[in-house]
Amino acid sequence: MTNSPFNRRNFLRGLGASIALPTFETFLPKAAVAAGAKGLATTATGMPLRTAFLYKPNGVNPWKWELEGTGKDYKFNETHQPYAEYKDDFHIISHLAHQNGTSGGDGGGDHARANASFLTGVRPRKTAGADIKLGVSVDQVIANAISDQTRFPSLELSCDGVRKSGVCDSGYSCAYQFNLSWRSDTTPMTPESNPRHVFERLFGSGKGEERSKGFAMRNQQQKSILDFVMEDAKALNKELGRNDQLKLDEYMTGVREIERRIERAEKFGLPEAPDMDLPEGTPGTFQEHVRLMMDMMVMAFETDSTRVVSFLLAHDGSNRSFKEIGVSDGHHTLSHHRKDEEALAKLAKIDLFYSEQFAYLLQQLKSRKDADGNTLLHNSQLVWGGGLYDPDRHQHTELPIIVAGNGGGTLQTGLHTDLGSDTPLCNVFLSMLDRVGLQEERFGDSTGRVGALG
Repeated sequence: MTNSPFNRRNFLRGLGASIALPTFETFLPKAAVAAGAKGLATTATGMPLRTAFLYKPNGVNPWKWELEGTGKDYKFNETHQPYAEYKDDFHIISHLAHQNGTSGGDGGGDHARANASFLTGVRPRKTAGADIKLGVSVDQVIANAISDQTRFPSLELSCDGVRKSGVCDSGYSCAYQFNLSWRSDTTPMTPESNPRHVFERLFGSGKGEERSKGFAMRNQQQKSILDFVMEDAKALNKELGRNDQLKLDEYMTGVREIERRIERAEKFGLPEAPDMDLPEGTPGTFQEHVRLMMDMMVMAFETDSTRVVSFLLAHDGSNRSFKEIGVSDGHHTLSHHRKDEEALAKLAKIDLFYSEQFAYLLQQLKSRKDADGNTLLHNSQLVWGGGLYDPDRHQHTELPIIVAGNGGGTLQTGLHTDLGSDTPLCNVFLSMLDRVGLQEERFGDSTGRVGALG
């Protein structure tokens, strides 16, 4: 532990383990909060401002998404019901679009373009070879600017297997469809889909090989990662006030619960008939996989290990089946519903499934508090959505987009805003960059800012 009275980067250390800690009130003078440690990606109270982008594939059933009314008195449709209780914590914006997701004379490949353009606002070069070209994604613009403030400039997560080459959609390289984040116009940020690898990156000690050795040692001795930091934990506990002691206990319980869930997945392995190539140690259900990754994302935010996350829940065009909710048909197959009532009903069930995962994330972020007394959700800005609306039409307009969190008090929530005509989604990103402290003139195909956000 450091002697500094205010240091977010406190760790519990042990052989093969280095567990980052949340900020404790005990070590945070009230004057520091009141003054507000001004800087990039911080709130007015000096807390970290977290930014996340989560991608849901294959559009939505539009008849179950459309909202009635605008402003604060709008009414939810069926797809929104799972997160209705968090209405005051997000802002739904209608008539956002990605024109660079449309064909633009390039023919088929709407799913590849939906994925590729989502965080870049750029049209991908149509190629199946190595000459891929896109643009820097908004998450990486932020990560590059604040890379010296956290252990990890950004985290890239997925629940899909990784494909770096090959052809995936009408002549487009798989790199476009299986990556959400791009470091440069030719280099994607490969997401991690293996929960164990994410856990070891967050809580293991040292670099790749050292972390692997630490895990092997713990596994051989059948010990928890917490066993190796217990001496440090006991010493820290004596220095903490009562509230922070409870916070430390809850946090370490959460780390152990995630560790147990990963161990379960590694023990019981993949589902009997997986719908795609997935890494070893993937949980037996898609829901458990999604929530495990979300929980680690929340812990990364809570410990200020990173302030930027992109999460590709599944790539656009994914034909995953959802047998756990009674839908054995592939998602992509159902998305081409041709207004068939049975297909639309099944598509609506899948949409509800994804909405339940979004509600889970909101609940997790709202249940944790920063040292300034606000929740992690309050001190965050998140985008939840996808690159298609009506998937049967491959519609890149009227995108299903929700901006959640209060941005540390700078974002208006509890609203539905209809922009009236197709507006670049990049206008939202430009507004989010403002809140990080990056006053960019333009991003992607932006034409201005979204004033309704606040």
